[in-house]
Amino acid sequence: MQNPHPTSRRARRAGPLKGRATIPGDKSISQRAIILGGLAEGETRISGLLESGDVQSTAGAVRALGASVTREGPGAWRVAGAPWMSPHQPLDFGNSGTGSRLVMGAVAGQGISATFIGDASLISRPMARVLDPLKAFGATYEGQGPKALMPVTVHGAKGTKAADVVVTTASAQVKSALLLAALGAEGVSHIRQATLTRDHSEKMLAGFGAKISVTPEGSGQVIAIEGPVKLKACAVEVPRDPSSAAFPLVAALIVPGSEIELPNIMLNPRRTGLIETLLEMGARIEIVNRRVTGGEEIGDLVVRHSQLRGIEVPASRAPSMIDEYPILSVAAAFATGTTALRGLEELRVKESDRLEAVARGLKLNGVPHTIESDDLLVQGMGQDGVPGGGMVPTHMDHRIAMSFLTMGMASQLPVTVDDVTMIATSFPEYEGLMRDLGAVLE
Repeated sequence: MQNPHPTSRRARRAGPLKGRATIPGDKSISQRAIILGGLAEGETRISGLLESGDVQSTAGAVRALGASVTREGPGAWRVAGAPWMSPHQPLDFGNSGTGSRLVMGAVAGQGISATFIGDASLISRPMARVLDPLKAFGATYEGQGPKALMPVTVHGAKGTKAADVVVTTASAQVKSALLLAALGAEGVSHIRQATLTRDHSEKMLAGFGAKISVTPEGSGQVIAIEGPVKLKACAVEVPRDPSSAAFPLVAALIVPGSEIELPNIMLNPRRTGLIETLLEMGARIEIVNRRVTGGEEIGDLVVRHSQLRGIEVPASRAPSMIDEYPILSVAAAFATGTTALRGLEELRVKESDRLEAVARGLKLNGVPHTIESDDLLVQGMGQDGVPGGGMVPTHMDHRIAMSFLTMGMASQLPVTVDDVTMIATSFPEYEGLMRDLGAVLE
C-alpha cells in the first residue's frame, strides 16, 4: 500500500541541533474537542488546535453530522453543537483512525446511521475491534469481511439502555467510543478496562458536564457514566503533543552537541512512557515549569545530547507510549547494549503493521535486531555506530517516516524515506521546525 504520488526525503548528518521549538497541539485532545463540541449545547471555543489532516477530516465529519465548525484564526476554532442527523454522504476520515472510531461511538449513541470511509491506509485498518463492543448499546453495522474494514455503515439504536462492557484491548479509542455511545443510553453504564489507557476522554467529558466517575479495579479501572446527557459547551486549551515532540526530542539526544527546548508539552502520566524510558536509558531530559491547564499537566522540556544504554522496556508501559515505539527503536539503535521492547501487539493494527515496518527500516540501515512474537530486540550500535544508507518504505505511516528521518540525522550515511506526504496528518510543521533547529532534510 503506497501513495500514488509520493514525495521522498533524505536526512543526513550536520551540526548540533540548537534552539526552541514550538510543537503543534496534541492530536488526541484536538480530535476530542471537535467531537464533544459538536455534541454539546452552545459554542465551544478551542485554542491551540492541531490543524493537521486528521483533525481537519474529523472537523468535516462533525460538520456533515449537523454541527457548525469554524476556523477563526491559527489554532482558534469555534464549534457550535447541534442535534446530530444521519448524513447524506459517507463521512470521509482520510487517515484518521482516532476520529473515525470515536465518531462511530458517538453515532451509535445518537441513534442515527452513517457510513465511514477513508484513505488507502485507513480502509485497511480493522474496525470490528470498536464496532463489536458497541453492540452492547444496540448498535449494528455492515463492514467488509471479519475485520469490518471500511466502508463501514453504523446504525445507532434509539432509546437504548445502559450497559456494562469489558474492554478487552488496551485501546483508548475503543474505550472512548464506548463512553460516547453511553451518552445516549438510559441509566448508568460501566466501562471496564483491565489495562490503563489514555484518559483524555474521561477528563474532557467531565469538563463538558458529563456525570462520570472512575474507580480502580484490579490493575485497571471501571468508568461509570450516566445517560442520557446533553453536554454543555466549554473552552478548551490544547496542550502541545508529546507524540510529536518525540521526534525532535530523540534527534537532540542522538546528534552530538545538541541542546533544544520544547515548551508547553503535555505531561499526562499516561502519555509520558517515552520520556520515562529515555530517562532510564540515560537521557538528559530536564522538565521545568510544571503546571496544570484544562485538567492536563504540562511542562517545558530541555533536551541535551546523551550517551544512551540499552534497557528492558516492560509490556505494561505500552499503553502510555504506543505511538512512540518507532522513534524509541531509533534511539535504541544509537544506545550501547540491547534494548528489549516488550508487548507490541497493538503496533500491528496501526497506520501500518508498525512492528514489521520498524524492523525493515532497522534492517535497511544496518541495525541488528530480532522480533520474538510481539517483542522487538534492538542491538544498539553506540552513538556513532549506525551505518544508515537505507531507503525506508513508510507504508503511508507518518511516524515511520519521521522516525527514520531522525535516524539519518545521526547515522554515518544519509537515510531516505520513500514518502513524507502523510506527515501532514499529524505534524504539518515537522520539516520547517526541524530545519530551524539545524537538521538537514533534502
